[in-house]
Amino acid sequence: MNKLIERIVSDPNICSGKPCIKGTRIPVHIILDLLAAGENFEGIKKAYPNITDEDIRACLNYASVLADEEAGVTA
Repeated sequence: MNKLIERIVSDPNICSGKPCIKGTRIPVHIILDLLAAGENFEGIKKAYPNITDEDIRACLNYASVLADEEAGVTA
């Protein structure tokens, strides 16, 4: 399993089971939304000081894996 993917967890008791960065209550979609809006890693870490560059990359990797699954391609 990809080490970045291990940083993303889904727990029904946290954020209604939405995928979040491990050890936080920060949903992946929030980070992806910020990146899509043009925010850079430093800006995201300033808004969420308890996450790292690796956490942000894990969110991107998670989205990539989902996109591959949607297209019928396995990662």
